[in-house]
Amino acid sequence: MRVVSWNIHWGCGKDGRIRIHAIIDVLRKLNPDVICLQEVAANHPELEGSASASQFKQLAGAFGGYHMIEQAPSEIYRNNLPRQFGNILLSKYRITQAQRHVLPWPVDTAHPAGMPRGMIETVLEAPGGKLRVLTTHLEYYSPVQRAAQVRRIRELHQEACTRAAVYQPEPALDPPFQLGFRPGSAIYCGDFNLLPDSSDYQDLLAPPLPGASRLLDAWAVRHGDMARAPTAGLHGFKWPDKPDCYDYFFVTEDLAPRIADMNVQSETSASDHQPIVLDLA
Repeated sequence: MRVVSWNIHWGCGKDGRIRIHAIIDVLRKLNPDVICLQEVAANHPELEGSASASQFKQLAGAFGGYHMIEQAPSEIYRNNLPRQFGNILLSKYRITQAQRHVLPWPVDTAHPAGMPRGMIETVLEAPGGKLRVLTTHLEYYSPVQRAAQVRRIRELHQEACTRAAVYQPEPALDPPFQLGFRPGSAIYCGDFNLLPDSSDYQDLLAPPLPGASRLLDAWAVRHGDMARAPTAGLHGFKWPDKPDCYDYFFVTEDLAPRIADMNVQSETSASDHQPIVLDLA
């Protein structure tokens, strides 16, 4: 099972031009079973390169054999036209449930601007049984908002694990209640906008809340103390000042023995982030 996560920077390369086809080409070469993308845009001509097309539709069309879940936490209307910015999850495997979580956005007077953030959660019929795959893009500018979002992810993880421990199907209920099993086993991925030596990173991987399974950094499981490959800061982009790691896969402890590889694809300059790839045996 191969999962790719990538902040695609609305397809804007280092030359300031938008080439969604370059994003699609990289993804097709990686041949993932599940694709998790952040910074997907629609009807945003003011973004660098003019992201006026619906990239949600372009990506859905390019990967027609996949099932798609989209979420645009930032949705602004101009002349009744939605300007969207958010996340996509595409899966070759059957999706049995999907939830679109809205993450906290507390007021931070030091950083009054910003945007709403969200997280897509899916339950997949994957090899080895059902598991949850979740993708998100956390706050960059406001430490207050990012810390609140990390806390909420931990709470949602606890909720899923404790519900999985007591869930029993009830066929007599009306269909909207018959959601099926939502397992504790999970892969969390995306642009978390935190560094490996940050307090937010430590908080996310802190001892789990009661009833929750432990989360592990897939890079550390696979590579131990080996220096991290940077996920941003390559190829001459304006941001960040130096190469570093902002993008992650976190997995529940039961999935750790299945990690066959976790790597960063550093060659492409189609985005200011690099695709990260997780392979499970």
